[in-house]
Amino acid sequence: MRAVVQRVSEASVHVNGRVVGRIGGGLVVLLGVQQDDSGKEAEYLADKIANLRIFPDSHEVMNLSILEAGGEILVVSQFTLFGDCRKGRRPSYAKAAGPDKANDLYLHLVSCLRKAGLTVATGEFQAMMKVSLVNDGPVTLLLDSARLF
Repeated sequence: MRAVVQRVSEASVHVNGRVVGRIGGGLVVLLGVQQDDSGKEAEYLADKIANLRIFPDSHEVMNLSILEAGGEILVVSQFTLFGDCRKGRRPSYAKAAGPDKANDLYLHLVSCLRKAGLTVATGEFQAMMKVSLVNDGPVTLLLDSARLF
């Protein structure tokens, strides 16, 4: 699994002109699922996201997690995170998981974040979405479970 994690002051996702997810301050997580991913990767990334110390403490040092600082998370599925652009001009998505598996693991990660006590909004799986966000910092990190195990 891959996740692009952005600290935001606000974010929303729209599908066909309607808001399907909206948060105030917190994190936007763009999530890609790979063919060989399992629940283990989803659980690992959920724990990592919930505990990343990327929010400022009283001294303005990035020392607090979203659990400590408060805030919400918006998780948006994004299979293009597994686009391989090394050959040719058109990305290959051969390593991306199929829709059924990707949706199951996407929902599993969301469930793990909620079980940790976080408020989580989502996009709409397999929809064309318009994601709006105000990156705070900016703080943007890339997590890749294949590189973490």
